[in-house]
Amino acid sequence: MVPRLLLVLPELLLALAFQAILRAPPQKLCGSAGGPPVTSPRIKLRDGRYLAYREDGVQRDKARYKIITVHAFDSTKDIPLPVSKELVEELGIYLLAFDRAGYGESDPNPGRNVKSEALDIEELADQLELGQKFHVLGVSMGGYSVWGCLQYIPHRLAGAALVVPVINYWWPSFPAELSRQAFKKMVVPEQRTLWIAHNAPYLLYLWMTQKWLPSSAAAMHHPEIFSKHDVEVIQKLMAMPRIIENKSRQQGVYESIHRDLLVAFGNWEFDPMNITNPFPTNEGAVHIWQGYEDRLVLVELQRYISKKLQWVQYHEVQEGGHMFMLVDGWTDKIIKTLLVGEEASPM
Repeated sequence: MVPRLLLVLPELLLALAFQAILRAPPQKLCGSAGGPPVTSPRIKLRDGRYLAYREDGVQRDKARYKIITVHAFDSTKDIPLPVSKELVEELGIYLLAFDRAGYGESDPNPGRNVKSEALDIEELADQLELGQKFHVLGVSMGGYSVWGCLQYIPHRLAGAALVVPVINYWWPSFPAELSRQAFKKMVVPEQRTLWIAHNAPYLLYLWMTQKWLPSSAAAMHHPEIFSKHDVEVIQKLMAMPRIIENKSRQQGVYESIHRDLLVAFGNWEFDPMNITNPFPTNEGAVHIWQGYEDRLVLVELQRYISKKLQWVQYHEVQEGGHMFMLVDGWTDKIIKTLLVGEEASPM
């Protein structure tokens, strides 16, 4: 008995040590002892989680158009879209941003997936009494939340815009060779990260926190992921006064940026290219905006999606990178096209 125990004990200790390495530390919840303070209005969801939000634009009860915006990877509701005051007042636009689960001041959701993101949006709209229909606009990683809305709550949408929306290379409708060639165009650290997120999600925390090899290029803001235009955008933004602190990771990295990777590049319950047109009588529209020079979301896959979903209005910005909407009035053009259908001129 004792010799067998001595043989098993090292294996047990090794397994426990390995499990400790793989497991992310507990989140520092906003409002909890030792956690960040709550500084934003929040709603309490049906499952008990709190969701933080921010309102901009005209007053909610006086708005002609109501848009729920969905922030990008490693961002929060407090980094606003650069929409002009003139357009907001001209069209009567109310803007509602929120921290996605685990980001900023919103509680984490260990069960977060594409469907839960859509249902969070619906419940937020209901608790703030936005009415039966509203518009949604998702940027980059926030695009998967909009795909979720198109799949799970299409009856609540007045229109949708996806700006450089994240693409899952494992969506079944992609031809294998097209997906493989596009995947190979990414920088190697990003290839490794997305492969792990899809094929070995239990290793993602260890991979993202180890120091021997570079992990996610997006999380590390690696310069190779930025196009020439993106660099110009960053330079313009850096020249502006910074008054907003990015609190995206303040509750911890696992339930914010790591969970985003697991959801976006994991196995989805549906294939976006099988979604049916939510506006068969043209009472609304779905738009995809894509920068031709984007190095994070590749144009050839976005083109394929738009060909499969011919009811989507596809806009390609010839010299734009991943961040094109942040300058040159592109946010105004995107929002105006979403709301009143005016086509923006090419860049």
